[in-house]
Amino acid sequence: MANSLKSAQYLIESRLLDAARGDANAYFDLGIAFSTGSGGVDVDLIQAHKWFNLAALGGSREGQQCRADVSSEMSRDEIAEAQRQARAWLDETARRPAARRFAA
Repeated sequence: MANSLKSAQYLIESRLLDAARGDANAYFDLGIAFSTGSGGVDVDLIQAHKWFNLAALGGSREGQQCRADVSSEMSRDEIAEAQRQARAWLDETARRPAARRFAA
């Protein structure tokens, strides 16, 4: 069981790294993880919506559909929070390359 949990955590961590590079497939995979509670994470519809929204912005039709499905189970306030978190993720990841240039 411990190995299974470690594998799941590694998968989430690696997908987060890929997401930080703008990988729409990673966004989608994270949305699946948070919408189903797989990969060692708890079900969190705000996080799921955030990742599906980012996947949809990256051109994923599956991301669009899953975002709509998850939205039907969320309140307006929860959707607004998910959208705020998606914008914050985009802002944060957009700044990272610039920060690295200045640190070098």
